Amino acid sequence: MNWKKIIGIIALIAVIALVFFKLKSNKETTESKVYQFDKEQPIAVSADTIRLQTIDDANAYTGTFEPNKETKISADIQGKINAVLVDVGSNVNKGQTLIQLDNSLLKLQLQTVEVQIEGFEDDVKRYTILTEADAVQGVQLEKAKLGLKAAKVQKATLLEQISKTNIKAPFNGVVTAKLNEEGGFAAPGIPLLQITDISTLRFTVNVPENDLVQFQNNKTYKISADVYPDISLSGKVTMSGSKANMGNSFPVQFQVTNTKNLTIKSGMFGKVNLSDIKQEQGILIPASAIMEENGKAKVYLIKNGKTVLQTIIISRNIGNKTLVSEGLNENDVIVTNGFINLFDGANITTK
Repeated sequence: MNWKKIIGIIALIAVIALVFFKLKSNKETTESKVYQFDKEQPIAVSADTIRLQTIDDANAYTGTFEPNKETKISADIQGKINAVLVDVGSNVNKGQTLIQLDNSLLKLQLQTVEVQIEGFEDDVKRYTILTEADAVQGVQLEKAKLGLKAAKVQKATLLEQISKTNIKAPFNGVVTAKLNEEGGFAAPGIPLLQITDISTLRFTVNVPENDLVQFQNNKTYKISADVYPDISLSGKVTMSGSKANMGNSFPVQFQVTNTKNLTIKSGMFGKVNLSDIKQEQGILIPASAIMEENGKAKVYLIKNGKTVLQTIIISRNIGNKTLVSEGLNENDVIVTNGFINLFDGANITTK
């Protein structure tokens, strides 16, 4: 064999080996710089042991006040806004003019139609006399009468359009949003103002299925707002939910008359009190420890140094804690913080 060929083959093998070694070295360097999540590495979490606690608010359910009526007002016709007569916070009455649109062109059109009506009325009178004297054909009188009817319809249409240039309040309430200004342009479907009626409020709580029987339609219950705990309001049940939400609880809605000069505002929190229920003990956990998966409430239990994803049933929220009716037992240990990278079956270490 030619020595030059042998040396060439050896050199080629050496080059290939060098390239392979370099590529492997580069791969190892790159992998060392990229974060590799180790599922076996313990994850540091905060934990808490479940203890039965006395529930001070066992006879109360927390809910939210909402307006009885709320709507965004828009114009029925388009036009330039000449004046906005109210501002945010203004109390308004049903039928009160809130916004005035420019109607100068419509009024000119109305004047034109009124002139046409006068002409048709004169034609009707004249053709009536001439027809009775057989001086003209009756068809001319009929045309004049039809022209008069059409002009009157056009006048009624213009009057209706002019009336719609004064945008009025649909009900008593408070202006809670001002969405346009004088000089702006109004068109159907474009909101201009928002009116909220809080003289009557809706109060909604979520009730577990076992307690739903305690709320009867048209029955009155005591309700208080969190910011005004000394103000007692009467709420009549108007609706009991027929479909459960997260945690198998059902919405119950009350109608509350806001008798304290609109003291209670939309969005405030409150409680409905059931005085016939005694104080009880139960399992309270931080609301932040709960997560939702496929519409179900779940928490992470800690068993033998590993996490176990546990489905729970929520009774109700009390402040920043949640009362759990099923799924947890006394002395269970749950994860309360450190959920990043946490998964079912993860190794954990407590802080």
